[in-house]
Formats: sequence, C-alpha cells, structure tokens
Amino acid sequence: MSKANNPKLKSWVEVPAGSDFPIQNLPFGIFKTQYLTAVAGVAIGKHVLDLVYLYEKGFFDGLGLPPGIFNQEYLNPFIALGRKKCGEVRERVSELLRSDNDELQNNVAARELALIPMEEVEMRMPVQIPNYTDFYSSEEHATNVGTMFRDPKNALLPNWKHLPVGYHGRTSSIVISGTPIHRPKGQIKLPDSESPIFSACKKLDFELEMAFITCANTALGSSVSTRDAEDNIFGMVLLNDWSARDIQTWEYVPLGPFLAKNFASTISPWIVTMDALEPFRVEGPKQNPKVLPYLSYEGKKNYDIGLEIVIGEGKNETVVSKSNFKYMYWNMCQQLAHHTINGCNLQVGDLYGSGTISGPEKGSYGSMLEITWNGKEPIKLNDGSERRFIEDGDTVTLRGIAAKDGVRIGFGDCSGKILPSL
Repeated sequence: MSKANNPKLKSWVEVPAGSDFPIQNLPFGIFKTQYLTAVAGVAIGKHVLDLVYLYEKGFFDGLGLPPGIFNQEYLNPFIALGRKKCGEVRERVSELLRSDNDELQNNVAARELALIPMEEVEMRMPVQIPNYTDFYSSEEHATNVGTMFRDPKNALLPNWKHLPVGYHGRTSSIVISGTPIHRPKGQIKLPDSESPIFSACKKLDFELEMAFITCANTALGSSVSTRDAEDNIFGMVLLNDWSARDIQTWEYVPLGPFLAKNFASTISPWIVTMDALEPFRVEGPKQNPKVLPYLSYEGKKNYDIGLEIVIGEGKNETVVSKSNFKYMYWNMCQQLAHHTINGCNLQVGDLYGSGTISGPEKGSYGSMLEITWNGKEPIKLNDGSERRFIEDGDTVTLRGIAAKDGVRIGFGDCSGKILPSL
C-alpha cells in the first residue's frame, strides 16, 4: 500500500468532516487567483496547495522535476512525466501535509503563501483535451434504452457483450464545472408529424458518467494491452455528457449522435489519481460470453465509487438518483485495449467517458430518460415541481465518493445550470 493511502494519516491542515479532499486524496488541478495566473495545485480540505510555490522554494528538490513543470496553464506536461513520477510528487505532498512533519507546518511564511483558501480560487480546465471518446459500458443503461426503443426481449444489440461500444466526441465544448449551458437547438420530429421541425430541445437530459485521462503518447499503429493499460491512465473526473434526446432520436441513424451531444459536456475540475483510488478496487460483473483474448484481464479492475445526481441548489436540492461506478460491465483497461487494438494512438490528456452509469434499480438510473422512462413517469422535486426532463433554470450536479476504512475520497461537484436557447 502506498504510504499516502494510509487510512491512519492525519494532516496539520484542517480537513472538515465530510470533506472530499482528505490527505489520502490529494487530487491535482489548475487554479488561478486575483494575483496568480493559472498554475497547478493540489486540494487539501478547504484549501489549494500551490505547487509552483513549493517547487520554487525547494520542497520538491531531489525528485528530478523539470523547471516550470507546475507553472503551466494545463497539467499535460506534468502528467506526461508518467504515473510513477506523478506518484512520487503525490507522496511528497503527502509527507509535507502530515501532522508529524514540520517542514512546511512550522514555516509560517511558506505555509501562508502555499495554502490558498478555496473561496479565493477559480478552477480552470485541468488538462488540454486532444481527443474525447465516449463509451457505452453500463449493461443496465444499455438494456433500459434497448427496452424502451427496441424489442425488450432483445434489448442489447448482438455486439454489445463482445466489445466496448464507443464513439468519438467533440472536445471544444467540454467545459469545467460551473459553466452555464444554453439549451441546444436542432431538428426534431414530433410523433404526429411526417416532417421535422426546427426547435429548441424539448427533452434535455444529463448523463451520469465518469471519465479517465491518459498520461502517455503512443505510436500510431501500436496497441495497449489490458495488462499495460493502467500505466497509461493518470486519474479520473466526473463527467456529465449532456444529451438532447429528441434531437438524437431523429439524427442518430445511421451514424449516431451529433448535435444531440456536441453542444456541451461538463467535467469536475479536480483529477483524482488512480493511485488514490487503489484501495477501492472491486470485482466487476461476470462477463458472459467469454471475451476475445485481447479483452481478457486479471485482477480487480472496477472501482467502488458511489455516485449521485442532484437537481436544484442549496435548500432546494433533490437527489434524483444514486448509482455506483462498480456496475460498469466493461472496465477501463478493456476500453483502452479495444480503443487501441486497431493501432489508434493515445495522446496525453485524452478524455474517455464511461457512458451513462445505471444500476439495477430505478433509484440508480443515470439519466432522466430512464428515471422518467422517456417522460412517461415524471418525478417530483422537493419544491413540489415535477420534471420529465431538464428545464431552463435547473442546475444539475453530479457527485462521487469512494469510502472505506474511515477514508472518504471525493471528486468535488460537477455542476451546470441550464439557460434558455440563444
């Protein structure tokens, strides 16, 4: 077990009960303040630790880090150092923050300059994303959608249990949590009409997803095995892949979603490292039929991460679903192996979405499409209003928590408010 993952560790920095960011987490992100341009930081409790300051004051001496590695607009150069080197930095940060270490704790000037209250920072996109791939890896979600729109007895298409289905998405419209989203417009075909109309989306939906970020460039023509896949994955974020269901219904045959998806996807700002998630490994669902050899794997490749979806803000929050990342039928190693088996090359900062994560019960579904069964079964919010899909003015927030042995590793909020169409 990594020393930084020890559940007994305590920090000299105050970490409130229920915080997403205890000393066992230490996620990486990019932040700016009124006085600082965008630089790399680590979350601890209700503070952000300025990695540029620590580097310049010699706290990372001996790690062989390149000059200016943290003084960057994105984390790409840092994570390109590889999981091993990034893990060494996380271990060093953990040392500096431990209650029994006085290097930073007793250096009053350094402590006050290195630790910045979260309310004083603005979080930025953590990585520059070269490519975005979205998978479709939840059996429960795929079954629900297949049941809803096709033959319930044959809800899964014949290929679904043989390969991780996926498609390439748009990177320019991936935004950081807190960014407002305008309701998309496009062609919609109403049930009682022979021709489509042009309209603002009437069935706007969220999709509860998680995404992993790669930390290596691979050569075109090469492939990554399930055995080596984890060496190429730096960490994870929450992902809301907003979806315009009525636009999608009309456009998706024969090539899949286009305007229904490319208007916006929201990610959480802190990248929780795979090293921090190591204690939360679990077995995945039994895969039947047996997969082809290039998709076979050994060990526990799923992660027990509790997820929830909230509509509303503050006292008006309503939790509309609770799910878990452990339900994923296809794991990340299989996704990456399949993605590259044809010679597709990886790039540092690539984002790979899990696809909507649904559990076995209605209370664990990952989209309004499923929760309201395409609008036929509206839900009631705490303020008394009803929802079939997402309305203008609604704020949707995704949250994720991995908890074990008294340690609570969180991802921070992944939120977006829907504004009317422009």
